[in-house]
Amino acid sequence: MKELELKYGCNPNQKPSRIYMEDGSDLPVQVLNGRPGYINFLDALNGWQLVSELKKATGLPAATSFKHVSPAGAAVGLPMSDVLKKIYWVDDQGELSPLACAYARARGADRMSSFGDFISLSDPCDVSTAKLIKREVSDGVIAPGYEPEALEILKSKKKGNYTVIQIDPSYRPNPVEHKQVFGVTFEQGRNELAINESLLSNVVTEKKDIPESAKRDLVVALIALKYTQSNSVAYAYDGQVIGVGAGQQSRVHCTRLAGSKADNWMLRQCPKVLDLQFVDGLSRANRDNAIDNYIGDEYMDVLAEGEWQKIFKVKPDVFTKEEKEEWKSHFDGLSIASDAFFPFSDNIERARKSRVKYVAEPGGSIRDQAVIDCCNKYGMAMAFTGIRLFHH
Repeated sequence: MKELELKYGCNPNQKPSRIYMEDGSDLPVQVLNGRPGYINFLDALNGWQLVSELKKATGLPAATSFKHVSPAGAAVGLPMSDVLKKIYWVDDQGELSPLACAYARARGADRMSSFGDFISLSDPCDVSTAKLIKREVSDGVIAPGYEPEALEILKSKKKGNYTVIQIDPSYRPNPVEHKQVFGVTFEQGRNELAINESLLSNVVTEKKDIPESAKRDLVVALIALKYTQSNSVAYAYDGQVIGVGAGQQSRVHCTRLAGSKADNWMLRQCPKVLDLQFVDGLSRANRDNAIDNYIGDEYMDVLAEGEWQKIFKVKPDVFTKEEKEEWKSHFDGLSIASDAFFPFSDNIERARKSRVKYVAEPGGSIRDQAVIDCCNKYGMAMAFTGIRLFHH
């Protein structure tokens, strides 16, 4: 197929809309079901690059959950604990394939942001993964292939209108890319820089040791940032991104936003949260929202307005600040990566509150030493990668 007509551009009034190859060659994608839109393809093609790089860097199946051209989550297919299965709402699914574990992690880390996501998978979609996708609110999926039964499961989603895209995994784009803004054409070389553990060799702090698990997490975070709208910061743990701060003008706001998501991920695993008793029939999305409100300050408003009976069978106790901090102390060794240098040590101060011990950033700021000193104060190990990962 030489070109594909889309429903519309970024907004319904932006017509006509299509994708095509400027050199007249066939598109590297095939729509197997549904009718994808402009933003669907932006998410799909960025997400495909992300998971392809994760698979290449780690050797593990990878998945990402994209929303508005940035990942809400990204992960590799490591096994999950019973607690993770419960907070990701997959504890009723039996044995999951590695690819399904990758998607459950990517979708589950920030379930509020992932609502209505576009999914990218590094490997052909199997039945185990398709069953997870079918039960979530999602716009579509891209993968290099689909098992026949998995494809039929996906085709039945959204009354038969779910978008399913297959990409040719052998496709390689032109090394020079173009885009237009206001009728002006921009040209640049593609960002082909490989991200792997070799970028973590320049450890500039007093603490030099970065364990293999943390190196993997830093690589996962850096690859995710390569396809996240800048400025961006990502927290990672146990082979998955657990908090992304994207598109903020101030880097510390990225760090705070991503840190609040990482905190939420940790607190969801607290027994006090796991034991919440929801009213019968409450959807997973509404349970997710209720949990976020319970963890945050909004729960006090719910208590004050007497609305809790619509959500919980039993009125939960307030989750105090002291209880939250005590539970977060169960986690140790989170990683944080930044797409550009940290200009001030306030980023490290915020990262410390979310149990970060390992840091990767480009370096190159006139205040690098202040950032290094702050890491040393808290016993963190920080690597200067020497690379910037802006993405626009």
